[in-house]
Amino acid sequence: MTGDPADRAAFEVLDTGALTLLCDLGRPGFAALGVSGSGAADRAAYRLGQRLVGQNYQHAALEVTFGGLALRCRTRAWVALTGADARATLAGRAVGHGAAFEVQADQELVLGVPERGLRTYVSVRGGFAVPPVLRSRSSDVLSGLGPDPLKPGQLLAIGPASAGWEFEPVEFAPTAWPLGPGPIELAIVPGPRDDWFVGGLARLVGSGWVVSAESNRVGVRLSGPVLERRSGLGELVSEPMVRGSVQVPPNGRPVVFGADHPVTGGYPVIGVLTPTASDRIAQARPGDEIRFVTRG
Repeated sequence: MTGDPADRAAFEVLDTGALTLLCDLGRPGFAALGVSGSGAADRAAYRLGQRLVGQNYQHAALEVTFGGLALRCRTRAWVALTGADARATLAGRAVGHGAAFEVQADQELVLGVPERGLRTYVSVRGGFAVPPVLRSRSSDVLSGLGPDPLKPGQLLAIGPASAGWEFEPVEFAPTAWPLGPGPIELAIVPGPRDDWFVGGLARLVGSGWVVSAESNRVGVRLSGPVLERRSGLGELVSEPMVRGSVQVPPNGRPVVFGADHPVTGGYPVIGVLTPTASDRIAQARPGDEIRFVTRG
């Protein structure tokens, strides 16, 4: 091989679907610079994919929103699909979800539209080789840090496999988020400003919510009843924000902060999702019903 990227490419991007980004576990530790942690929206699905191809969590994967990705394989590689089941095909034949499988040169890997869930993760042994920015290969749609979204015609190289890690192809593994029929339940704990609202956190937990079409990796906007602020509290000085914060703007409709959330916010936070719930809501698509539940 030469230094020409075309000679090192393992995949050619034929189609990206609605949005395909590169991701890892993000860039924590830079909030003082105004940079959020970012990383995979569904961290559990990302981690499962890396385990399936036998490597640690320092490798970049692809995060595919609502399917539609098509790759032409240019060399032999091991791949795993996790997150939303996009009913993928390889060379026209169905491949397993939550499993590692081998691809060969000149084969095409195509992701369909998931029946449930929103984001599918494509992990490859060796990871997708892109330069890190602030110690991460993740795309951050809010700050613009990291790689740009994938484009048709783009060539993707893979890096070296994790040293010292054993690899055995896994025939099947459960999905990271077994979403069944009915509302998606999200575990939540009280936020620093739950007492700013009439009824407190109980009002949020006792109501039904629907994911809005205006949602993205920055935040999931919810439609439902208006959460009413208590009178006489004035305005809030900006406070630090974390992934999973449920912030309530003046319109009374909650916003759940996602992977690319701002590091500060000036609206009160009524509750904060658990890490597992933060991953689950990343798979919620517009129109899905949401229920918050408290854990003792």
